[in-house]
Amino acid sequence: MNATLDHVGIAVKDLAAALAFYRDALGLEIDAPEEVAAQRVRAHFVPVGESKLELLEATAPESAIAKYVDKRGPGLHHITLRVDDIAEAVAQVKARGARMIDEQPRPGAEGALVAFIHPSSAHGVLVELKQAAGAHLVSRVQRFILGDLELISLCDGFFRLDGGSMFGAVPKALWEKRAPADAENRVTLAMRPLVVRGARTMLIDAGIGDKRDEKRHRLFAVDRRRNLDHTLAEAGLSPEDIDIVLATHLHFDHAGGFTVRDASGRAHPRFPRAQYIVRRGEWDDAGRPNDRMRWAYAADDYAPLADAGVLQLVDEDATIMPGVKVRRTGGHTAHHQIVLMESGGRTAAFVADLVPTTAHASDAWISALDQFPVETLAAKQRFGADALARETLVFFEHDPAVAAGYFHDAGGKRQVAPAPHPQS
Repeated sequence: MNATLDHVGIAVKDLAAALAFYRDALGLEIDAPEEVAAQRVRAHFVPVGESKLELLEATAPESAIAKYVDKRGPGLHHITLRVDDIAEAVAQVKARGARMIDEQPRPGAEGALVAFIHPSSAHGVLVELKQAAGAHLVSRVQRFILGDLELISLCDGFFRLDGGSMFGAVPKALWEKRAPADAENRVTLAMRPLVVRGARTMLIDAGIGDKRDEKRHRLFAVDRRRNLDHTLAEAGLSPEDIDIVLATHLHFDHAGGFTVRDASGRAHPRFPRAQYIVRRGEWDDAGRPNDRMRWAYAADDYAPLADAGVLQLVDEDATIMPGVKVRRTGGHTAHHQIVLMESGGRTAAFVADLVPTTAHASDAWISALDQFPVETLAAKQRFGADALARETLVFFEHDPAVAAGYFHDAGGKRQVAPAPHPQS
């Protein structure tokens, strides 16, 4: 385990007085506050060189910080060590006989995953392990059961896209806390198709595929060392097992895997037994893309579907198979759609580019690539309220570390709690 000091946590009783001391007396800059609903605290980070101080104020009398201050008074609360893979770190610590307060990582500030080691195992010090948002790329197959439906999150690898494009009007000072950028200002994104197994076996989107040339791969730093072929096989499936392939839209990072090239270089459907379902408006727009988004479409991803007679166009919201329906959201493209699933009294949603990553959970965090951002905003507001009320399991197609999670309200801000580790 490679660990570095991330920050030192300080429990305070009077946050205003504490902020005045660190800001006014010491001249330090104070980051904007963040409420962490899962821990019932309000956190202010104070950058100090390459590390930080974290000022913690309780937001509920039953929170751990409130109990700590009542018992011991304000003061040093914990130290935080940043690790690359928190699941691996927790397993290593437990293997050495240490006592964990958190058996599984849970959501922390700044979109991180955290787990605490009990002071009795750390010589009287409360130690927090932290995996920064987006720090660890997750490509493993993840299975979830939703009533009579089995949902299997796959991966077609990762690519990088300009952070300004991904987060639009959101200042870099905010988004880079949740999505660290490389030297070229690019953030890492996953491609996570989803298999839905019920009355039939359906695949939603198919990643970038293997038809792109080396120039495109370099431009987007495409990494498909583990790809859809690998994860489909890991899930115990083959291309012949897929009955339906459903497109949320036809951009290259979603539809690239719909087709493959044969020895002659000709593209043909990748899933030989499948019917491919595409929204008619999206199909028409992809056939004549505007100059602004022409780069996002590649005709050999979808044109061969019509030639092969496996294309089914839908004109409106519809049930695709029992428990699974599509809903147009627009926004990202004029006919972008999400997939809603319901079975056994529970709900799930594959939201594609409506909420591409967990960092986009807030309504106003909208990609500059969305062609109709005001429409995106309205769709996110409607979906977000419904997902909160119904405790919907949300699948994030582009998040590099979190395949699925649940929305929760953190002091008026929508955040994501990663779904508990499913069966793999």
